[in-house]
Amino acid sequence: MRTNTLRVLLSVGLLFVIGVFACETTDVDRTFEGPYFVRFTDSTLTYKESYSQPIPIRVHNVGPVSNQPITINYAVSGTAREGKDYSIIGTKGKVVIPANKSFGEISLQLINNANNILESQSLTFTLTSVEPSSLKVGFGPTGALGKSLSLTIQDDCLFGGTYTGSGVVSGRTVSVPNISITSADCKQYTLSNWNIGLTQFVVIGNSTLFGFNAEKPTLVFTDNGDNSLTVPAQTNGSLGTNGSLSGTGAWNPRNRQITLNLQAKVQIAMIRDTTTTYRDTTLRFTQTYTPQ
Repeated sequence: MRTNTLRVLLSVGLLFVIGVFACETTDVDRTFEGPYFVRFTDSTLTYKESYSQPIPIRVHNVGPVSNQPITINYAVSGTAREGKDYSIIGTKGKVVIPANKSFGEISLQLINNANNILESQSLTFTLTSVEPSSLKVGFGPTGALGKSLSLTIQDDCLFGGTYTGSGVVSGRTVSVPNISITSADCKQYTLSNWNIGLTQFVVIGNSTLFGFNAEKPTLVFTDNGDNSLTVPAQTNGSLGTNGSLSGTGAWNPRNRQITLNLQAKVQIAMIRDTTTTYRDTTLRFTQTYTPQ
Protein backbone atom coordinates (compact mmCIF):
# COMPACT_ATOMS: atom_id res chain seq x y z
CA MET A 1 0.00 0.00 0.00
CA ARG A 2 2.77 2.38 0.91
CA THR A 3 4.57 1.39 -2.29
CA ASN A 4 1.52 2.18 -4.44
CA THR A 5 1.08 5.56 -2.72
CA LEU A 6 4.72 6.39 -3.39
CA ARG A 7 4.34 5.46 -7.05
CA VAL A 8 1.28 7.73 -7.37
CA LEU A 9 3.15 10.67 -5.78
CA LEU A 10 6.15 10.17 -8.07
CA SER A 11 3.86 10.05 -11.12
CA VAL A 12 2.08 13.26 -10.10
CA GLY A 13 5.43 14.98 -9.44
CA LEU A 14 6.82 13.91 -12.80
CA LEU A 15 3.75 15.19 -14.62
CA PHE A 16 4.10 18.54 -12.79
CA VAL A 17 7.77 18.88 -13.81
CA ILE A 18 6.95 17.98 -17.42
CA GLY A 19 4.17 20.55 -17.40
CA VAL A 20 6.46 23.26 -16.06
CA PHE A 21 9.13 22.56 -18.66
CA ALA A 22 6.49 22.43 -21.36
CA CYS A 23 5.31 25.92 -20.35
CA GLU A 24 8.88 27.25 -20.24
CA THR A 25 9.59 25.82 -23.67
CA THR A 26 6.48 27.52 -25.01
CA ASP A 27 7.61 30.88 -23.53
CA VAL A 28 11.07 30.53 -25.08
CA ASP A 29 9.67 29.66 -28.47
CA ARG A 30 7.11 32.46 -28.40
CA THR A 31 7.75 35.10 -31.11
CA PHE A 32 6.92 38.82 -31.10
CA GLU A 33 3.59 39.27 -32.87
CA GLY A 34 3.44 43.05 -32.78
CA PRO A 35 2.29 45.66 -33.05
CA TYR A 36 5.54 47.02 -34.47
CA PHE A 37 6.64 50.46 -33.38
CA VAL A 38 9.02 53.39 -33.91
CA ARG A 39 11.31 54.73 -31.22
CA PHE A 40 14.34 56.91 -30.57
CA THR A 41 17.52 54.88 -30.85
CA ASP A 42 19.03 56.67 -27.81
CA SER A 43 17.36 57.81 -24.63
CA THR A 44 19.94 60.44 -23.57
CA LEU A 45 22.66 62.46 -25.30
CA THR A 46 25.10 65.10 -24.03
CA TYR A 47 27.11 67.62 -26.08
CA LYS A 48 29.10 70.76 -25.37
CA GLU A 49 27.73 73.90 -27.01
CA SER A 50 31.04 74.28 -28.88
CA TYR A 51 30.37 71.07 -30.85
CA SER A 52 30.14 72.42 -34.37
CA GLN A 53 28.92 69.45 -36.43
CA PRO A 54 25.21 68.66 -36.98
CA ILE A 55 24.01 66.14 -34.39
CA PRO A 56 21.98 63.24 -35.82
CA ILE A 57 19.09 62.19 -33.57
CA ARG A 58 18.03 58.82 -34.88
CA VAL A 59 14.51 57.36 -34.92
CA HIS A 60 14.22 53.76 -36.04
CA ASN A 61 11.53 51.31 -37.06
CA VAL A 62 11.35 48.26 -34.82
CA GLY A 63 9.82 45.87 -37.30
CA PRO A 64 10.08 44.72 -40.91
CA VAL A 65 11.56 47.24 -43.33
CA SER A 66 8.73 49.08 -45.05
CA ASN A 67 8.59 49.67 -48.80
CA GLN A 68 6.79 52.94 -48.07
CA PRO A 69 8.09 56.02 -46.19
CA ILE A 70 7.23 56.21 -42.49
CA THR A 71 6.40 59.71 -41.23
CA ILE A 72 6.78 60.47 -37.52
CA ASN A 73 5.73 63.68 -35.79
CA TYR A 74 7.52 64.93 -32.70
CA ALA A 75 7.49 67.80 -30.22
CA VAL A 76 10.42 69.69 -28.68
CA SER A 77 10.54 71.14 -25.16
CA GLY A 78 13.15 72.10 -22.58
CA THR A 79 15.15 75.06 -21.30
CA ALA A 80 17.34 75.48 -24.42
CA ARG A 81 16.26 78.37 -26.67
CA GLU A 82 15.70 77.81 -30.35
CA GLY A 83 17.70 80.30 -32.40
CA LYS A 84 20.04 81.07 -29.50
CA ASP A 85 21.16 77.67 -28.24
CA TYR A 86 20.17 75.42 -31.15
CA SER A 87 18.40 75.14 -34.48
CA ILE A 88 16.67 72.28 -36.28
CA ILE A 89 17.94 71.62 -39.80
CA GLY A 90 15.06 70.77 -42.11
CA THR A 91 11.38 70.56 -41.21
CA LYS A 92 10.90 70.94 -37.48
CA GLY A 93 8.41 68.52 -35.92
CA LYS A 94 8.61 65.84 -38.58
CA VAL A 95 11.11 63.08 -39.35
CA VAL A 96 10.81 60.54 -42.17
CA ILE A 97 12.16 57.02 -42.36
CA PRO A 98 12.67 56.57 -46.12
CA ALA A 99 11.23 53.57 -47.93
CA ASN A 100 13.35 50.43 -47.56
CA LYS A 101 15.32 52.00 -44.69
CA SER A 102 15.34 51.22 -40.97
CA PHE A 103 15.83 54.71 -39.56
CA GLY A 104 15.48 58.44 -40.12
CA GLU A 105 17.28 61.35 -38.46
CA ILE A 106 16.47 64.71 -36.90
CA SER A 107 19.42 67.02 -37.56
CA LEU A 108 20.25 69.35 -34.67
CA GLN A 109 22.75 72.22 -34.89
CA LEU A 110 24.10 73.73 -31.68
CA ILE A 111 24.86 77.46 -31.47
CA ASN A 112 28.02 78.38 -29.60
CA ASN A 113 27.33 81.42 -27.44
CA ALA A 114 30.01 80.67 -24.85
CA ASN A 115 30.44 83.39 -22.25
CA ASN A 116 32.42 81.56 -19.53
CA ILE A 117 29.25 80.96 -17.50
CA LEU A 118 29.19 77.20 -17.12
CA GLU A 119 25.60 76.03 -16.97
CA SER A 120 23.55 73.51 -18.91
CA GLN A 121 20.38 73.61 -21.00
CA SER A 122 18.12 70.72 -21.87
CA LEU A 123 16.05 69.56 -24.80
CA THR A 124 13.41 66.84 -24.79
CA PHE A 125 12.23 65.31 -28.05
CA THR A 126 8.93 63.41 -27.81
CA LEU A 127 7.39 61.29 -30.57
CA THR A 128 3.67 62.10 -30.87
CA SER A 129 2.28 60.13 -33.84
CA VAL A 130 3.27 57.93 -36.78
CA GLU A 131 1.96 57.07 -40.22
CA PRO A 132 1.05 54.42 -41.28
CA SER A 133 -1.27 53.88 -38.32
CA SER A 134 -0.40 50.17 -38.22
CA LEU A 135 2.71 51.24 -36.29
CA LYS A 136 2.81 52.45 -32.71
CA VAL A 137 4.91 55.14 -31.01
CA GLY A 138 7.16 53.65 -28.35
CA PHE A 139 7.04 50.19 -26.78
CA GLY A 140 5.13 48.79 -23.84
CA PRO A 141 1.56 49.13 -22.59
CA THR A 142 1.82 52.93 -22.45
CA GLY A 143 4.35 53.30 -25.28
CA ALA A 144 6.81 54.92 -22.89
CA LEU A 145 9.92 53.02 -23.94
CA GLY A 146 11.74 54.91 -26.68
CA LYS A 147 9.08 57.61 -26.99
CA SER A 148 11.30 60.44 -25.76
CA LEU A 149 14.95 61.49 -25.83
CA SER A 150 16.68 63.96 -23.51
CA LEU A 151 19.63 65.98 -24.77
CA THR A 152 21.83 68.07 -22.48
CA ILE A 153 23.73 71.05 -23.88
CA GLN A 154 26.71 71.83 -21.66
CA ASP A 155 28.02 75.38 -21.70
CA ASP A 156 31.65 75.66 -22.71
CA CYS A 157 34.41 78.13 -21.98
CA LEU A 158 35.03 81.01 -24.37
CA PHE A 159 37.87 79.29 -26.24
CA GLY A 160 36.66 75.71 -25.82
CA GLY A 161 35.96 73.64 -28.93
CA THR A 162 37.46 71.93 -31.95
CA TYR A 163 39.82 73.83 -34.23
CA THR A 164 41.87 73.56 -37.40
CA GLY A 165 45.44 74.66 -36.81
CA SER A 166 47.49 76.27 -39.59
CA GLY A 167 50.96 77.70 -40.01
CA VAL A 168 53.58 78.48 -42.62
CA VAL A 169 56.48 76.03 -42.58
CA SER A 170 59.32 76.10 -45.12
CA GLY A 171 57.37 78.51 -47.31
CA ARG A 172 54.10 76.61 -47.50
CA THR A 173 50.92 76.63 -45.44
CA VAL A 174 50.14 73.49 -43.46
CA SER A 175 46.77 72.72 -41.83
CA VAL A 176 45.83 70.10 -39.24
CA PRO A 177 42.13 69.56 -38.32
CA ASN A 178 40.41 68.26 -35.18
CA ILE A 179 42.55 69.97 -32.54
CA SER A 180 40.68 70.36 -29.26
CA ILE A 181 40.97 73.18 -26.76
CA THR A 182 39.54 72.45 -23.31
CA SER A 183 39.37 74.11 -19.90
CA ALA A 184 37.95 73.33 -16.49
CA ASP A 185 37.96 76.91 -15.17
CA CYS A 186 37.79 79.12 -18.32
CA LYS A 187 41.12 80.62 -17.32
CA GLN A 188 43.74 78.01 -18.17
CA TYR A 189 43.33 76.07 -21.41
CA THR A 190 44.94 72.94 -22.86
CA LEU A 191 45.56 72.67 -26.59
CA SER A 192 45.73 69.05 -27.74
CA ASN A 193 48.31 69.34 -30.55
CA TRP A 194 50.67 72.08 -31.72
CA ASN A 195 52.58 69.91 -34.18
CA ILE A 196 51.37 71.91 -37.19
CA GLY A 197 53.67 70.77 -39.97
CA LEU A 198 56.67 70.89 -37.65
CA THR A 199 57.95 67.61 -39.06
CA GLN A 200 59.14 69.91 -41.85
CA PHE A 201 60.57 72.61 -39.60
CA VAL A 202 64.32 72.18 -40.11
CA VAL A 203 66.40 72.79 -37.01
CA ILE A 204 69.84 72.02 -38.39
CA GLY A 205 71.09 69.99 -41.33
CA ASN A 206 68.38 67.46 -42.15
CA SER A 207 66.96 67.25 -38.62
CA THR A 208 63.46 68.58 -37.95
CA LEU A 209 61.65 69.62 -34.79
CA PHE A 210 59.43 66.52 -34.85
CA GLY A 211 60.04 63.23 -36.58
CA PHE A 212 56.45 62.16 -37.19
CA ASN A 213 53.05 63.75 -37.79
CA ALA A 214 51.66 61.28 -35.26
CA GLU A 215 53.47 63.17 -32.50
CA LYS A 216 50.83 65.34 -30.81
CA PRO A 217 52.43 67.51 -28.12
CA THR A 218 50.10 69.54 -25.91
CA LEU A 219 50.52 73.04 -24.56
CA VAL A 220 48.84 75.16 -21.91
CA PHE A 221 47.88 78.81 -22.33
CA THR A 222 46.17 81.38 -20.11
CA ASP A 223 43.37 83.81 -20.93
CA ASN A 224 44.44 87.27 -19.71
CA GLY A 225 40.87 88.59 -19.89
CA ASP A 226 41.60 91.26 -22.53
CA ASN A 227 41.70 89.07 -25.68
CA SER A 228 45.40 88.47 -25.12
CA LEU A 229 46.87 85.08 -24.21
CA THR A 230 50.01 83.91 -22.46
CA VAL A 231 51.79 80.63 -23.06
CA PRO A 232 53.77 80.29 -19.82
CA ALA A 233 57.16 78.62 -19.96
CA GLN A 234 56.54 74.88 -19.82
CA THR A 235 58.58 71.78 -20.32
CA ASN A 236 57.70 69.44 -23.13
CA GLY A 237 58.99 65.92 -23.55
CA SER A 238 58.86 66.27 -27.33
CA LEU A 239 61.51 69.00 -27.12
CA GLY A 240 64.00 66.88 -25.23
CA THR A 241 65.19 66.86 -21.64
CA ASN A 242 66.16 70.53 -21.55
CA GLY A 243 63.54 71.78 -23.99
CA SER A 244 60.83 74.31 -23.12
CA LEU A 245 58.00 76.18 -24.79
CA SER A 246 56.58 79.68 -24.19
CA GLY A 247 54.92 82.50 -26.07
CA THR A 248 52.07 84.94 -26.42
CA GLY A 249 48.80 84.98 -28.32
CA ALA A 250 45.57 86.76 -29.13
CA TRP A 251 41.89 85.92 -29.61
CA ASN A 252 39.84 87.62 -32.33
CA PRO A 253 36.25 88.03 -31.02
CA ARG A 254 34.90 88.61 -34.55
CA ASN A 255 35.89 85.25 -36.04
CA ARG A 256 36.95 83.48 -32.80
CA GLN A 257 40.39 82.71 -34.26
CA ILE A 258 43.30 82.17 -31.90
CA THR A 259 46.82 83.19 -32.92
CA LEU A 260 49.83 81.88 -31.00
CA ASN A 261 53.37 83.22 -31.32
CA LEU A 262 55.48 80.40 -29.95
CA GLN A 263 59.13 79.98 -29.16
CA ALA A 264 60.66 76.61 -28.45
CA LYS A 265 64.03 76.26 -26.79
CA VAL A 266 65.84 73.10 -27.78
CA GLN A 267 69.34 71.75 -27.27
CA ILE A 268 71.15 70.87 -30.48
CA ALA A 269 73.91 68.25 -30.51
CA MET A 270 76.92 69.45 -32.51
CA ILE A 271 79.37 66.73 -33.50
CA ARG A 272 82.81 67.63 -34.78
CA ASP A 273 85.29 64.85 -35.32
CA THR A 274 84.67 62.70 -32.24
CA THR A 275 83.62 65.54 -29.95
CA THR A 276 79.96 66.27 -29.17
CA THR A 277 78.91 69.64 -27.85
CA TYR A 278 75.44 71.02 -27.19
CA ARG A 279 74.07 74.38 -28.22
CA ASP A 280 70.86 75.97 -26.94
CA THR A 281 68.70 77.15 -29.84
CA THR A 282 65.44 79.14 -29.87
CA LEU A 283 62.94 78.43 -32.64
CA ARG A 284 60.08 80.83 -33.38
CA PHE A 285 56.86 80.18 -35.28
CA THR A 286 53.30 81.51 -35.52
CA GLN A 287 50.18 79.37 -35.60
CA THR A 288 46.50 80.19 -36.19
CA TYR A 289 43.61 78.11 -34.84
CA THR A 290 40.22 78.49 -36.54
CA PRO A 291 37.00 77.01 -35.07
CA GLN A 292 35.61 74.12 -37.13
